[in-house]
Amino acid sequence: MALENRDGNLYYYRSVRRGDEVRKVYVGSGDLALIAYEQDVMSRAAEEHRRQEERHELEQLEALLAPVLEIGGAAEILARAHLIAGGFRRHKGEWRRARSA
Repeated sequence: MALENRDGNLYYYRSVRRGDEVRKVYVGSGDLALIAYEQDVMSRAAEEHRRQEERHELEQLEALLAPVLEIGGAAEILARAHLIAGGFRRHKGEWRRARSA
């Protein structure tokens, strides 16, 4: 975004990316340029605020998920110990009863 002042006149250009190429697109001049520029600034601020809210919410969810993952890991360890104690073994990811010799 560029608000340019040339010979006392305001001109507003937006940067538009298409693939790897960035181009400046003319939006307007004078009061229209100023209005479009202020709208873009406000929409970018709103978008940044929304992203911060999403990051904050994600951090809260991860904090709530941590104890659940810890309990799940402990439950898996206990289940494996119980199966091993019961005479089972793992073969290609499956639990099978060990052969008696």
